[in-house]
Amino acid sequence: MNKQLLFVKRPKGEADASTWSLETNPIPEISEGEILVKQHYVSLDPAMRGWMNEGKSYIAPMEIGSVMRAGSVGEVIASKNERFKVGEYVSGHGGVQQYAATDGKGFYQVDPKLAPLPTYIGALGMPGMTAFFGIQEVGKIKEGDVVVVSGAAGAVGSIVGQIAKIKGCHVVGIAGGAEKCTYVVDELGFDACIDYKNEDVKARLKETCPKGLDVYFDNVGGEILDIVLGRLRMRARIVICGAISQYNNKEAVKGPSNYLSLLVNRASMTGMVVFDWADRYQEGALQMGQWMAQGKLKTREDVYEGIENFPETYNRLFSGEKNGKLVLKVIEK
Repeated sequence: MNKQLLFVKRPKGEADASTWSLETNPIPEISEGEILVKQHYVSLDPAMRGWMNEGKSYIAPMEIGSVMRAGSVGEVIASKNERFKVGEYVSGHGGVQQYAATDGKGFYQVDPKLAPLPTYIGALGMPGMTAFFGIQEVGKIKEGDVVVVSGAAGAVGSIVGQIAKIKGCHVVGIAGGAEKCTYVVDELGFDACIDYKNEDVKARLKETCPKGLDVYFDNVGGEILDIVLGRLRMRARIVICGAISQYNNKEAVKGPSNYLSLLVNRASMTGMVVFDWADRYQEGALQMGQWMAQGKLKTREDVYEGIENFPETYNRLFSGEKNGKLVLKVIEK
């Protein structure tokens, strides 16, 4: 049997257990051209909250009654598709379920001998590609730049900062709590980290970036974005990757009031969606894998177990009760 988490109600504000329904259905039969994937792990990402909303976005909203959308990694256990063989491991968007039947579009083979499976939905998956292309292609970093990253201990931010260090930048992170800030500096090699929960962000930003900043990689939006706008250098670049502080708002999203700093400093603010670089994922994964093998790039996956625990695990995205990339193991064996 196949345990599936179905999306049954569009949330207003925070999603809770009533947003989903856990159901058990027969394992699907595959048709010609399809594969059956026994899914081991699914990815939990802040973007999930946006996928639940109605309205125009960079991707179609989820339909009520559909399997909850999620990145996944697992083993091919049946195949009627010549691209995939039984016994291979693949990653794609299989959703929050134990078994996924798919035509293989968007799925690609991965090698568990080269990296643990959760890494393929973390540093070598969508979060890693977001960081890789976001900070380089949109942020256009160069050696000597001063780079600030919010959500610095998270799946994307932690990699953004490390890439910036590899490229010769001065990197300051922003994270919640002393433990995360210590991890970002001592383990990941950032030059400094600001604890937004216990420190004055404006004062610490002035202290850690006395001459201002060249690139801001934004994962949180809200008040912190406004503060950073006040510290821009000439022709600074802001990468809008996410705004997790605003995702659960019941009222209108709070936009930046300090945006005229963009005009004064001839700066730019650009949104980025990782799917725009889908045809270059292999390039990104190859480079990331090389950096990992060389010890230049560290990753951390925070793995929880049990598909029935999805709602409480999902909420860790917004409470901050996680360390690194949030992953859920959905298969018992």
